Amino acid sequence: MHELLDYFLHINRHLETVTRDYGGWTYAILFLVVFCETGLVVTPFLPGDSLLFAAGAIAAVGDLNVVALCGLLIIAAILGDTVNYHIGKYLGPRVLRGETSRLFNKKHLEKTHRFFEKYGGKTIILARFVPIVRTFAPFVAGVGAMSYGRFLCYNIVGGIVWVLMFVLAGYRFSKIPWVERNFTAVILAIIVLSVLPAFVEFWRARRQSNRAADTR
Repeated sequence: MHELLDYFLHINRHLETVTRDYGGWTYAILFLVVFCETGLVVTPFLPGDSLLFAAGAIAAVGDLNVVALCGLLIIAAILGDTVNYHIGKYLGPRVLRGETSRLFNKKHLEKTHRFFEKYGGKTIILARFVPIVRTFAPFVAGVGAMSYGRFLCYNIVGGIVWVLMFVLAGYRFSKIPWVERNFTAVILAIIVLSVLPAFVEFWRARRQSNRAADTR
């Protein structure tokens, strides 16, 4: 657990090591991580926002090409959601009929369903900025919440906005002396802000549940 926490909080240092050790293969590694984080419902624990920000920071010092980086990660994000959608389309109904599953967390699926009920198709874009929901939203869309044509439009827009926002933020703001000195704090802030909507949603659901119980 400590090693995992260290990896997330000091992702820039680990990414610097990867870049130094693997050179051009770093692009492929980043592509794979982003693809799996968005495309496989069994890997929602992989870094997303913080990884993109750190990758932008690495590009800012010249170790990666920011244009190539953005292009590849946008493709990875769009392909990931597309694969996840089709997995949901073909496997989702069986999963949702079962109460438990070793591969899928049904509570996460139900949380994402509520996201769809609240935001509709825009969920595919908004979910890009919410860990866990980001991984499960395309899966739920594939189960039957959205036609593929409509999904693809939101998927492309969301993938482009998500990658450009965080990579370019890392590329631009990592050059600021204060950010350089406090990079771990910045990464922690990104993690906290990204999970905050999920905590707010949980708190609201808990509050509504308590109110319903009090009125019985």
